[in-house]
Amino acid sequence: QVQLTEFGGGLVQAGGSLRLSCAVSGRTFGYYAMSWFRQFPGKEREFVAAVNSGGGTTAYADSVKGRFTISRDNAKNTVYLQMNVLKPEDTAVYYCAIDRLWLRTVLVRREDEYEYWGQGTQVTVSS
Repeated sequence: QVQLTEFGGGLVQAGGSLRLSCAVSGRTFGYYAMSWFRQFPGKEREFVAAVNSGGGTTAYADSVKGRFTISRDNAKNTVYLQMNVLKPEDTAVYYCAIDRLWLRTVLVRREDEYEYWGQGTQVTVSS
């Protein structure tokens, strides 16, 4: 059974930082790309960032580029999202997800390309 568990959400002031973690079990973690999505109230989930299986290739939404960094530690089966210079508009529930295909060579941003999801963690940025 594949499980993804997020940690690290919370309340932070604008301009501050948070680091999200997502621990994965039940799948050979190092073979799959990972991503972070977020969901605003009443909206669909949107792509935030992705990292390939080896960790050397990343992709970001324009809204977070230069402020957020995705990384992974394959020895710990964990993916991270370092979020700096947070803005009130970053307030959302953040989800990690694991790719549907193994060793995919191109990072994808569509929600339906990811097979398993975490339960989500709330990030709230106060102004």
